Amino acid sequence: MSSSLQKSTFDFLTNLKSNNNREWFEANKTDYRLAHENVIGFMDSLIAEMNKVDNIENESGKKSLFRIYRDVRFSKDKSPYKTHFGGYMRRATQWLRGGYYIHIEPKNCFIAGGFFNPNSADLKLIREDIAHDAKPLRAILADADFKKVWGEFEGEAVKTTPRGFDKEHPDLDLIRFKQFHVSHKFSDKEVLADGFVFEVVQSFLVIRPYFDYMSELLTQNLQK
Repeated sequence: MSSSLQKSTFDFLTNLKSNNNREWFEANKTDYRLAHENVIGFMDSLIAEMNKVDNIENESGKKSLFRIYRDVRFSKDKSPYKTHFGGYMRRATQWLRGGYYIHIEPKNCFIAGGFFNPNSADLKLIREDIAHDAKPLRAILADADFKKVWGEFEGEAVKTTPRGFDKEHPDLDLIRFKQFHVSHKFSDKEVLADGFVFEVVQSFLVIRPYFDYMSELLTQNLQK
C-alpha cells in the first residue's frame, strides 16, 4: 500500500462532492475503495512514523479513520456522505494526553491537535492552572516555531467569565476557552507530494511541548 496520497483520491472526493447521493456512490464503489485504501496506507505510514517519536494508541490506519457515512438524523443537510477523509490518532497510556487529527479534502486539507472536548474535571484543572500561573502555557504558545506552524487556540470559549473565576483576571482570555486545540493548513500540492507524511510528523513534533505540559497537568492526581 502506498504511503503517499494519490491524486485519484482527491479526484474521487471532488466527484463525490458534486454527486453526493447513494446512486452515484454505489456506481463508483470501486473508486471509493481505492481511495479508502490509499488513505489507510498513508495513515499506516503516519502511525509508524509517529511511533518513532511518540506513543500512539491506534493499532492501524484503518481503525484511525472515521466513517465516510454522515449521521444525518439531526442535520438539515441530508447528504449521505462526507466529502473528506478524517483520521485521529490518540496518544497511548493514561499518562500521555492529547490527540492528532488529519483532514484530507481537496482545497481544505489540514491537521489539528490538542484537547477538543475536555471533560469537566480536566477543564477545571486546566483553568485553575492557568489562573494560578499562565506563564508556562503562554511561553509555549509564544514560541516562534509553535506560532509559525500552529498559530493560536481555535477552540470554543465562553463569552463571559467561567463560574468561580475572577472577571478581572489578567489571563481571562485563556481561562474562557472550553476547547484547547490548534490547526495547520496544507495546500493540495503539499499533500500530494512524496514525503508529505514526514511533513505531518514534523508539524506534530512542534506541538509536543504543549502536550507534555498538559499531560503533566492532567495526570497529577495519578501520581499521588
